[in-house]
Amino acid sequence: MGSESTQAHRALAAERGPLGVAIVTVSDSRTRENDTNRIFLEEAITKAGHRVAAYRLIRDEPLQVAAVLKELAREPAELQLWNGGTGISRRDTTYDVLCGKLEKVLPGFGEIFRMLSYEQVGAAAMLSRAVAGTYKGKIVISTPGSPAAVRLAWEKLIVTEMCHLAWEIGR
Repeated sequence: MGSESTQAHRALAAERGPLGVAIVTVSDSRTRENDTNRIFLEEAITKAGHRVAAYRLIRDEPLQVAAVLKELAREPAELQLWNGGTGISRRDTTYDVLCGKLEKVLPGFGEIFRMLSYEQVGAAAMLSRAVAGTYKGKIVISTPGSPAAVRLAWEKLIVTEMCHLAWEIGR
């Protein structure tokens, strides 16, 4: 699927080899042991031929979110996958912090994610503030923390374009 130029870019991107991926779970209640999103993503990343370069489990505190974003920008992970903190409750601040730091936003990610999510959860998809963009030469993708949302984003959007995204930002 895609134009000839998109296919050519994907082919060039594949030549880069495996990507380093950072996983960040934002939660006030999960632990490393019961973080089902970490477990799913670690397996999916490895199965796709890439490597988990970092993992962080943090609370939805603005200063902590900003600090981890900055810290991971210095790590050898081309892609950061954030999950959690994208809702509209008072505790959900991850989206706000990330959006304030992103250098370029990829609005299509959130738009397509919500469209796909609508097929699963109906109008509740409008509550999602999934977002993607760039920060200091890295791709940052943030999704809701529900396991269904993480799986949807990975399977329908991220795994098919992650090499292409990393190639584009690196050229």
